[in-house]
Amino acid sequence: MMDSLAGRLLVAGPTLRDPNFARTVVLVARHEEDGALGVILNRPAEVTVGDAVPELEEVLDGAEVMWVGGPVQPNGVVVLAEWDDPAPAASLVAGDIGLLAARADVQELAGEARRARAYAGFAGWGPGQLDGEIEREDWILATALPQDVFCDTPDDLWSGVLRRLGGTYGLMASMPIDPSVN
Repeated sequence: MMDSLAGRLLVAGPTLRDPNFARTVVLVARHEEDGALGVILNRPAEVTVGDAVPELEEVLDGAEVMWVGGPVQPNGVVVLAEWDDPAPAASLVAGDIGLLAARADVQELAGEARRARAYAGFAGWGPGQLDGEIEREDWILATALPQDVFCDTPDDLWSGVLRRLGGTYGLMASMPIDPSVN
């Protein structure tokens, strides 16, 4: 197994055609021998937090958009937050950003998090699966920045991270979805 990728971004390579992940940016929250877990950062859902998870409305703005975190357990909810006090976090993955622990009281978000987002589902990989996908160059690795995690322009995140990486990746950023129409 390669070194842990927790806290890194996975940027979908241009040949990754799986509709669940094409042109996505995934924040890896956990990467261990038994598998990996992350959330897609640039897939807003067509529903608000208040409509999807009314019990979160007290601690998150109910009018905020819900996010599609990935194809695994799409009816489950994962909360990613930027913490003042990380006690309610499962673990920190990028600076003071981490997932709300399953055992934590959701009310702790109100007093301990500066900002938070709710995701329907998550991205998951079995043992060695993510390592294999990276070796096949399905994913491009990048450093996660707070502005990536809480991006206000999700449609621009994929190309923005590639431009930041520069070189060949910068060229990929302007590549059309279907290069044959070029």
